Amino acid sequence: MLDIVRKKQKSVLIKVAFALIILSFVFGYAMMTSPGDSVGSDPTVAATVNGSRIDYDEYQSAYSNLYRLYQDIYREQFTPGMEKQLGLRQQAMDALIEQTLLLQESKRLGLDISRQELVSAIADIPAFQENGTFNRERYLQVLSSQRLSPESFEAMQRRQMLVEKVRQKVQAGAAVTDAEIDQEFRDQNEKINLAFARLTPSQFEAKVKVDKAALESYFAERREEFRTQELASLRYVVFEPEQFLGQVSIQEVELEKHYRRHLDRFDIPEQVRASHILFRVPADADAAVIAKKREQAQKVLEEARAGKDFAQLARQHSDDAGSVAQGGELGFFTRGTMVAPFEQTAFSLQPEEISTVVETPFGFHIIKVWERIEAGVKPLAEVTAEVEASLRAEKAGQLAYEQAMDAYNMNRQGGSLDRAAEATGLKIRESALFDRQGTVAEFGDTPQLIATAFTLTPGELARPVRLPQGIVLFTTGERQPSRLPELAEVSAEVEQGYRREQAREMARQAAEQIQAAVREGKSLEAAARTHGAKVEETGEFTRAYGSFLPRLGSSDELAQAAFTLTPEAPLAEKVFEQDGRFVVVLLKERQEADLTALDAAKREELREAVLAREKAQAMEELLQELRSKAEISIAPAIASTFEGGNS
Repeated sequence: MLDIVRKKQKSVLIKVAFALIILSFVFGYAMMTSPGDSVGSDPTVAATVNGSRIDYDEYQSAYSNLYRLYQDIYREQFTPGMEKQLGLRQQAMDALIEQTLLLQESKRLGLDISRQELVSAIADIPAFQENGTFNRERYLQVLSSQRLSPESFEAMQRRQMLVEKVRQKVQAGAAVTDAEIDQEFRDQNEKINLAFARLTPSQFEAKVKVDKAALESYFAERREEFRTQELASLRYVVFEPEQFLGQVSIQEVELEKHYRRHLDRFDIPEQVRASHILFRVPADADAAVIAKKREQAQKVLEEARAGKDFAQLARQHSDDAGSVAQGGELGFFTRGTMVAPFEQTAFSLQPEEISTVVETPFGFHIIKVWERIEAGVKPLAEVTAEVEASLRAEKAGQLAYEQAMDAYNMNRQGGSLDRAAEATGLKIRESALFDRQGTVAEFGDTPQLIATAFTLTPGELARPVRLPQGIVLFTTGERQPSRLPELAEVSAEVEQGYRREQAREMARQAAEQIQAAVREGKSLEAAARTHGAKVEETGEFTRAYGSFLPRLGSSDELAQAAFTLTPEAPLAEKVFEQDGRFVVVLLKERQEADLTALDAAKREELREAVLAREKAQAMEELLQELRSKAEISIAPAIASTFEGGNS
């Protein structure tokens, strides 16, 4: 059954946690603390916005929450490449900056949240209700499971409400005219189909002629583009927590405290142990087949309720190859594991109770529940060994960090890693060379460490850094400055660049020749064939696609030009460059919108859609204005992780 029904989702507690994350904009707690621009000098500060600081821990929490959100959405498809493409680190920082700007704007506008408004808003949150009514015990329990105090959550909720008040005030002036509704209807219903020919530079690379003089000229003009990266290596020692385990002593009161602090590790989700009998229905089954399968399921259900052995019935009738040998046994499973109709029924049954016939996308099921485990938390007595091991590792890590800090403080004036290593009995190691955008092979992706390494003077010690490998005390080792290379060093790269540039120009010229031929009366097919290109069509699309054109990709310029084409003037005025390729575009068909189909109901629907868009645009314009006037400083170590290396 696992390979048929299970859809790995989230447990109840994680769903509650997710709800809390949503309440805080998914981006953590953008606390506005004391002013002061300490970005760069204070490693605990991620950014400042008009003097208000965003702590590094807040940024890291925002990024982690966003990372988990996309991981939940895309699952195994969520790769490091996708994360980089989405720019999650910059998304997290942008969200924190915007939230801070809106909170500052609320103060400028004189907005506030009364105690009664705050209490009412919290009471209306379903996660804190039982039978539709706010329950204080549940409120405290949910907050405790998320390691939040009522004070911190209420402060977070107040900030969210202030931002919402700013949003409402800004959006209050949004309005929609009848002319705008007419235009929206046209945008959604006016359709065009484009014919196009594409010329790709790669088609011409083999035709590029390369000679020494051309390469020398190309290199001389672009030598700066081939500048080598500045490189550095690290000299470091590692204080490994495992070496300090023998020095750790633990008191019983500490175990209790550590256990309470990490209750989320010991959650027991609500579970049931069940068996089922599946009567599989093919996806393309007709009504007669479906009715026959339902009738078979009903007959077997009657036998089960009459007392016949459920496991034996499963072995005789079930179509689930994964569980039939076990008499339909599925074992224990949590909420969010099975498809919705199956799960809802299973969790509504008591032990020894048998369901009615349940329909899911896989067919018809008969479900019997054997045992239930209610949601809860494992008591300390059951997990003492696990808690002690966790606490011991934590304290050993702290001892390692303290010794690393002692070594740093005693040796930073003289800047001697050698003396620090000698005093602690640790071996100095040296990393491979790396650049500012790379990684330290020994430590993986550590942007803060890399950014720090390039700011150190020779021999200067950096503050210890906590990494998965342990506490690292380091200084820079070898440094290789950036420099301009000679042609012989980068000849392959130079030739490749030259070929690409020449091929691009050849592709552009070919596209312009095709366009000129069509303008003179030649068909697009015939003109394209001359240059080895084929003619394709987008298929019908509307303005509602925005900047996206089917089969062509996204381009604001091309999308706008496309809807200016008419049957009388079907050829676009210019060749468009799209995703590195050159495109000649011709109107194939145009279908005007029929305004007589715009009835009252449709008009109201469009009014709401346009109004929502205008409200969103009003907020976007406000944020752009606030950002343009704001003094925003982002820690270099964080900015260097953004795509392009800046904010």
